[in-house]
Amino acid sequence: MAKRALITGITGQDGSFLAEFLLEQGYDVYGMTRRSSTNSFDRISHIIDKVTLLSGDLLDEHSLASTIRQARPDEVYNLAAQSFVPTSWSQPVLTAEFTAVGVSRLLEAMRSAKPDARFYQASSSEMFGKVQETPQTETTPFYPRSPYGVAKVYGHWITVNYRESYDLYACSGILFNHESPRRGLEFVSRKVTDAVARIKLGKATELRMGNLQARRDWGHAADYVRAMWLMLQQGRPDDYVIATGKTRTVQELVETAFDHAGLRWRDHVVIDQELIRPAEVDALVGDASKARRLLQWEPCVSFHQMIAEMVDADLARHARMLV
Repeated sequence: MAKRALITGITGQDGSFLAEFLLEQGYDVYGMTRRSSTNSFDRISHIIDKVTLLSGDLLDEHSLASTIRQARPDEVYNLAAQSFVPTSWSQPVLTAEFTAVGVSRLLEAMRSAKPDARFYQASSSEMFGKVQETPQTETTPFYPRSPYGVAKVYGHWITVNYRESYDLYACSGILFNHESPRRGLEFVSRKVTDAVARIKLGKATELRMGNLQARRDWGHAADYVRAMWLMLQQGRPDDYVIATGKTRTVQELVETAFDHAGLRWRDHVVIDQELIRPAEVDALVGDASKARRLLQWEPCVSFHQMIAEMVDADLARHARMLV
């Protein structure tokens, strides 16, 4: 009998890649979506007839319990959140409701409706914020530098708390930045590749950026969702850092994207002080040796392959719009 998985946030970048991956493993896949007049199913349009979509809301515990009873999942992947860091500054309370307290509601709903399910919580490298050591591991102290990072710390610790208090199989994956052509346009990697495509096709002339010296550890989303699944296949639940272990500046990302399109980045990039965060996170780089050792996980897609794939996808999309 096929395993059943419930994915919150199935319409997002990670949710769509995870749904694809689980379908390949033979799962029955259920996705939770919020009732909304503006739902976008673009990222899952190619598999929408292979998954079952259920209505639920992280702000409403009753709806979560109902969704879990309908899906009867063996595995629950909580990928839904208000996940854009700058928005967390303008909407800190809403971010807390979704990204922090929403985890409690989902764990409570699972505990009452399907306590034997295995639970995955999407934690984030933003929890490390003002880093206390480099590279960051599962034991590095958290020092979040945004309302989003603070909310993710709550979600992380409440998952640990439920695991230890109620003996739930509950894991957190502390994922460092991971990108793809399905990344939202508001995120820096996709903002860059989309701008490169528009400049190359003559639809724009400049790209406005903030801090080019911020350093991040960037991997590919398809590699990272495989790690989520691996965490729930182990004998006992635990928390894992998922990262490439290589750090690059935003400027390197910009250079790589412009180079791939045959453009000189300095001809087009303008520094805009308005785009610099109130409290910057300067250097995030993860040590995924625990995941390598225990999960046998390795990233497969290189940084340059990923950026090239993203630029090519944005070039193709904008070229279609010109026709």
